Amino acid sequence: MSKENRKPAVVLVSGGMDSAVTLALAREGGFACHALSVAYGQRHSSELAAAAGLARSLGAVEHKTVSVDLRSIGGSALTADIDVPEQGGAGIPVTYVPARNTIMLSIALGWAEVLGASDIFCGVNAVDYSGYPDCRPAFIEAFERLANLATKSGVEGAGIRVHAPLMAMSKADIARAGARLGIDFSATVSCYQADAEGRACGHCDACRLRAEGFAAAGLDDPTRYR
Repeated sequence: MSKENRKPAVVLVSGGMDSAVTLALAREGGFACHALSVAYGQRHSSELAAAAGLARSLGAVEHKTVSVDLRSIGGSALTADIDVPEQGGAGIPVTYVPARNTIMLSIALGWAEVLGASDIFCGVNAVDYSGYPDCRPAFIEAFERLANLATKSGVEGAGIRVHAPLMAMSKADIARAGARLGIDFSATVSCYQADAEGRACGHCDACRLRAEGFAAAGLDDPTRYR
């Protein structure tokens, strides 16, 4: 499909392995991908640098980073001076960022309207996820309903569709999909407390789930650890 015939889509890209696979799948599906990252006051900027690199290497039409200061309200180990646990406990973990995915999808929705895009992609996952309520199918379904009630595109246009292609995939499935798509996972940053160079701690929940995914997929772990 030529560039001229590809439908535009906004793809949320965090810099991690899930969003990398989501971007590659959207492009494989014939979409002209407008990559969107959100600088929300997270602990490190290395994931945003990784997101910019992924947008370039995976053929995004453009990449935009929007800043939202969630550190000003805190409430999470990723946006406040709260230690990142090495292993999650019962309930929703302290690495949950209040309303993060709602805010990110809302920004994506606004940009989609400006672009005339009917499709938004995000890399949320409900199988190997860390217990976050905004990574569940019910949330994505509810947000899509909201998008079609609250926008000009939804009321007068073609409508808005929110795609979550990784929703039912395990981390092993995601690793295999990335390998098939030729993604360089060493260029992705998933760690909750990566250093300035994007090297992972190897101990947090995000690192554990990622390492288990590569092992279960029978693939070498290309993660850069410090």
